[in-house]
Amino acid sequence: MAIILDGKKLSEEILEDIGRKIEKSGKKLKLVAVLMGEDPQSKIFLRQKEKACNFVGVDFQLFQFPEDISQEVLEEKIKEIGDQDNNGIIIQLPLPKHIDTEKILDLIPAEKDVDALSGKEISPTILSPVLAGILELFKEYKIKIDGKKVAVVGRGRLVGKPVADWLEKHGADIIEDTKEADILISGVGKPGFVIKGDAIKKGAIVVDAAGDVDQKSVAKKAGYLTPTPGGVGPMTVAMLLKNLLILNSVSVS
Repeated sequence: MAIILDGKKLSEEILEDIGRKIEKSGKKLKLVAVLMGEDPQSKIFLRQKEKACNFVGVDFQLFQFPEDISQEVLEEKIKEIGDQDNNGIIIQLPLPKHIDTEKILDLIPAEKDVDALSGKEISPTILSPVLAGILELFKEYKIKIDGKKVAVVGRGRLVGKPVADWLEKHGADIIEDTKEADILISGVGKPGFVIKGDAIKKGAIVVDAAGDVDQKSVAKKAGYLTPTPGGVGPMTVAMLLKNLLILNSVSVS
């Protein structure tokens, strides 16, 4: 049976440390989130972020706009939010299909881009929260990536692309065949898409970043496995708040 990569436990330790550092700094930080429409899953994610903010002592504010908001009006709203007195901005994805996501994300000021999605030059210590969360889990469980064959399933903006790009730059061999991969990271997140035990190599490290993995069958064959829930999700929230500290010059060392 696979060793479980316990993101819930590790994230709680990180959040406790973040709370102590914020208290010590004496700074009052505020995180703002922007949501379009009424997507239930997006609301769940935002509640998790709000809960983490409350735990560490960060103010949280949600701006919610109708799903049919125009590109022009939304751009103006994001510009206004960017000029307001806050320390970090989240644009909850996905955006409605009629919205140019790239343009909206690029309106986030670099110094407030806690999700590292704007495409602007940010501090090299700021990583995508999903990527940073996965790397923290690897560090905690002493998992090395150098020279490993890695399959990244799904190349979306939030998970697959930043993860694959970073791993390739840092010594991993990115491959397509999941059955040959020493490490498999999945970020598809589409209904009906499931990775089962017969799709992985025996002893593989399996990271389920989007609820794609059949936990029961994969756990019998994998060497390590992130659970869903309690794996990558809570780590992503913790690392987002760590980015908030870095962008606001609160020591994280």
